[in-house]
Formats: sequence, C-alpha cells, structure tokens
Amino acid sequence: MFHSEPKAKMFHSEPKAKTFPMLIDLARITCRSGKGGAGCISFRREKYVPKGGPDGGDGGRGGDVWLESDAHVRTLLDCRERPQYHAGHGGAGQGSQRTGADGDDLVVHVPAGTVVKAAETGEILADLVKPGERFRVARGGRGGRGNARFATATHQAPRRADPGEPGEELTIELELKLIADVGLVGLPNAGKSTLLSRVTRARPKIADYPFTTLEPNLGIVALDVARTFVVADLPGLIEGASQGKGLGLQFLRHVERTQVLLFLIDATADDPAGTLALLERETARYSPALAEKPRRVVLSKADLLPPEARADAAERLGLPGAHVISAHTGLGVRELLEELWSAIPPAAVGSAEADDHHAG
Repeated sequence: MFHSEPKAKMFHSEPKAKTFPMLIDLARITCRSGKGGAGCISFRREKYVPKGGPDGGDGGRGGDVWLESDAHVRTLLDCRERPQYHAGHGGAGQGSQRTGADGDDLVVHVPAGTVVKAAETGEILADLVKPGERFRVARGGRGGRGNARFATATHQAPRRADPGEPGEELTIELELKLIADVGLVGLPNAGKSTLLSRVTRARPKIADYPFTTLEPNLGIVALDVARTFVVADLPGLIEGASQGKGLGLQFLRHVERTQVLLFLIDATADDPAGTLALLERETARYSPALAEKPRRVVLSKADLLPPEARADAAERLGLPGAHVISAHTGLGVRELLEELWSAIPPAAVGSAEADDHHAG
C-alpha cells in the first residue's frame, strides 16, 4: 500500500502594514543639457555645375533643462528617485545648407514653493513660488557652423566646420517650503492637529502621544464664500530644534513661507509662559525673519480647565491677550479665525480677495 507524501504546510505572510505617502521635501539632482550638433563639411555636387561651392549646414542646438512648478505635483519624490536629468543633443548639419535638428528640451516638474540652490555653494538660484514659473538650470550648447559659413572671396572652398558646443552640467539641491497663510507652532501634543481638523476638512493623525504629526498637513479655512486662507499644521518643536534636534529643522523650513504664526500652548501645561518663550526663541534662532512675522498666541484645551477658570485664564497663566479656545468644543474658535483673517496681509491672499480682505 502506497501512501502519498504529506502536503507541505502553507505559510501565510503577515499582511503588510498600510503605508501613507510621506512629504518628500528635499532632493539633490544633476542636470545636463544637450550638446550642440557638429557643423557639416559639404560641397555642391550638381550636374552642369563643375565647381559647386561649400554648402555644409550648421548643427542644431542642444536641448535645455528647465524646472517648472506644477500645481499637480505635491512632493519631490520623483526627483529623489531619479537624480539624473539629461536633455537631447543637437543633430549634425547636412549638405545643401540644411541645419541639424535641435535637441529636445527637458522639463522637470516640481511642486510650487520649491527653492533651487547650487549644490556646491548653497547659492539660491531660483524660488518657484507660483504654479507655472520656470527656471532654466542648464542651457544647451550651440550648434557648430558648417563650412558654408567660412566661404569668402579669397577662400571659396573651405574645408572647415565647427564642432558643437558642449552642454552644461549642474548639480542642484531642491528644497520644498510649503505655502500657507497661517503656520501652527507648538510643542508636541499642543492640539495643533485637533484645531486643524476642527476648522478645515484636513484629517491629520491625532493621538495622545508626542510627535503624532511627522509631516506638515495643509487645510483650507473657509470663513465664507469670499474669505478663505490656508493653515499648515507643522511637526512639534522641542528645545534645540533650531540646532536640528527632534523634527525642528523639517518643521522650521516650512514655517518660513507663512504669513502669520499661531503659537498654540496647552492651557494645562506647568509653565505656559515659559513654553511661549521657548517657541519664540527656537524660531528666532533658526531665522531672524521669523521673529518679525505677525503672530498670535492661543491657549488650547480650555475644555480641560474648570469652567470658572476659563474667563481669566490668559492673565492668570501669564499670557495676557492670548486667545483661549477649545478645538474639541469649539469655544473661541470662530473669534480666533476672524482675528487670523484680519492679520494676514491683503497681498498674501491673492488679488481677487485683496480688495475685500479687511471688509469682513
């Protein structure tokens, strides 16, 4: 009696964890333009024309490499994964004074808000803020001259042509800085994500442990049909963020573009005034320009305070003038949004809204 071999056990792999797209805001790429085509050495060869003159055409120009800001591109992921970009070369010239074909230009699409820097020197070459803006990174080489260009009365049969010029090569660093009107600044778990989810349709991760926000989140606040502005929830600061501790540098890069800074401070913290001083110190150390931006101070999580302590919470906690809000219940949120709208410079919200900016 024969027995079949026992079937091999089936092993099932663990289900893969769901992944979420991360904001890729830094990339380093090398761009090389096309070289120009060589000029042609040629002479006319026609019946009944025994001594045809030179008729070599010029070479075509090499293609350029351009960067273009695109509203449909949100990260620099493509540039991170493809660090080399080469434009097309120009075609060689031909007889009968025919010019070679030009090389194809190469357009690299990047998000609006991308800063272009020379990799070696750190010099800022371009700042592509609005969609559709362009910057030429590398210019294509010129095509060489054909021998028809060198004919003169005394030199009627030149056997000379120019080679095409080489293209340019440049390594650049791309740095994405999000464009928002209001930047939420605060320590981890200050309530930034909760506030953003309350006033916009954005759905950032919210949890009761530090650094739930690992990348900036954007949301649009619509006070009414004509009054809208963009709010960015940015990763939490810690002491030493301006020196690179925690997620500070990743955060501070994006806060540079905001028009108004909104400092969120937990109303139940041990030292709210000290927290505000820390936030102001870290932003000013990173960039003195940040210290000059308009700012508003908010005491969040007011629902955790006793009801009788909410009215004078700002003065009692050493932050007179601060807004006391609860993103959980909505306390003071509408008043805060109206204040933020009035603080945003009219030019920052677009020409269509600028005239009526302060009318509301």
